[in-house]
Amino acid sequence: MMTDPIADLLTRIRNAIHVERPFVDMPISKMKVRVVEALAREGFVWDHEIIEASPVSTLRVNLKYGPNGEHVIQHIERLSKPGCRVYVTAVDTMEVRQGLGISVLSTSKGVLSNREARKESVGGELLCQVW
Repeated sequence: MMTDPIADLLTRIRNAIHVERPFVDMPISKMKVRVVEALAREGFVWDHEIIEASPVSTLRVNLKYGPNGEHVIQHIERLSKPGCRVYVTAVDTMEVRQGLGISVLSTSKGVLSNREARKESVGGELLCQVW
């Protein structure tokens, strides 16, 4: 059993980008899919696929690189951990790297980026930051 599946997702993405892989596979969960969808809406990954398999389905995240091979995701880090949760209000969702990055929040309206959460006027648990 995995204690922190979001940290596992972020670590797999970070490691795959470090070795410049076109995609990364991992065991699927609803929360992982929602986080990847938020990253795709903000343009940090291309998209995702669900590969059906017998014991456990797999989530495939297609990573995004620039025209000259530069990494779109320069930094990705987990903020709220199982032992120390971090919550923010809609007003407290600040810009990351002066608007070049995003924060991903788990809200009552689903998993949203900080821009989407500010537009919807909802706060929630601060999952990670990406730039």
